[in-house]
Amino acid sequence: MLSQFSVKNYKSIREEMTFDMQAAAITEHTDRVVKASNNELFLPVAAIYGPNGGGKSNVLQALHSMELKVLRPLYATEADTLSKLRAKNSVIAPFKFNEESKNSPTEFEVFFLTEKAEYRYIIHVLGEVIVYESLSMRKVETNRTTEIFEREDGKISMGDGFARLKVSQDISDTLPLLSYLGITYRKNEVVDDCIRWFENGIRFLNYGSPLQELKLAIANSTEIKELILNMIREMDLDIEDFRVEKLETGDIQIYTQHKVAGNEYEISLAEESSGTKKIFGLLPFIADSLTKGITLVIDELDAKIHPLLLKHIVMLYNNFEINKHGAQLIFTSHDLSTMNSEVFRRDEIWFVAKGNEQNSKLYSLVEFKNPDGTSVRKDAKFDKQYLEGKYGADPYLRKIIDWSVI
Repeated sequence: MLSQFSVKNYKSIREEMTFDMQAAAITEHTDRVVKASNNELFLPVAAIYGPNGGGKSNVLQALHSMELKVLRPLYATEADTLSKLRAKNSVIAPFKFNEESKNSPTEFEVFFLTEKAEYRYIIHVLGEVIVYESLSMRKVETNRTTEIFEREDGKISMGDGFARLKVSQDISDTLPLLSYLGITYRKNEVVDDCIRWFENGIRFLNYGSPLQELKLAIANSTEIKELILNMIREMDLDIEDFRVEKLETGDIQIYTQHKVAGNEYEISLAEESSGTKKIFGLLPFIADSLTKGITLVIDELDAKIHPLLLKHIVMLYNNFEINKHGAQLIFTSHDLSTMNSEVFRRDEIWFVAKGNEQNSKLYSLVEFKNPDGTSVRKDAKFDKQYLEGKYGADPYLRKIIDWSVI
């Protein structure tokens, strides 16, 4: 489960920004928070809004870039197609509209929770070179914090209890120490628990990625397929069933089954509408996330799907009879029909916009203050006030706010 993510000096992000999935102490929808293994409360969903070019996608890309930096060395030597895709390099570019920033490292920090512990991982990267890295954990059972390692200026120090994990001081300065431990000491319980979260605890969906088709194969799971079919029926897509056929080439073909005038017909997914194709590219990820408690991150979730379907998907994560394992959905969106107090808590709505120096700012609705210093009311018309520019991220204005006055 993702607890908190911070990033500094990445693409349009100059100053440090923090994206927080911890539930704020507010009174609306108190039944829609996840009680985690450490008894803390977390949000099951979060939506990021803002104008085109404001930097919404960069927030998600920053999280993805950090994940890829850790995983790429682990998958670089694997032969299967999925590993090759996950091993692709991801350029970590700094903010370039400032002389100091473009020559400074990009800084990532993430807190994430497993059944065993909450981990804090920090990595600072300049180009490909790692200039700082550290990992610590707080055990769920004892609430005791332990430093696992710290790496700074080329020197590595292992924390108490981890000194037995022998690490050469000469490992490449482009190789994350966490990746090295994952390759060399995967049998260590703590290392394995941490790496498993990067591998399976969080997933990123990009509709232009061939991973989409590969993931459709998960529909062969009976539990996941039944959940997908239930979602399709709720969406009234007039599809009775579907099947996945694996081809000799290693590709897969999807066939949908329809009942018309009492007769059953089957067509390939390629013959369906673009909206139906998108739904079939999306629902296996949603179902996999809900059944396994995965944090699913999607850029532009609302593209090509009806607003009612978007609302339905969001509400699946708020339904703890379905979301039994603390799954989370994080996405960017332009759709305002769901930006209301019925669908979201105020701490689940986030905004990104650029200031006058082309630097993106991130803030949540719950922390936004009106000119008189008051907070946004929980029963306010969020969508209407957003369009009026009251939240500082009006989607129709090029220059949003002079951030120097905030």
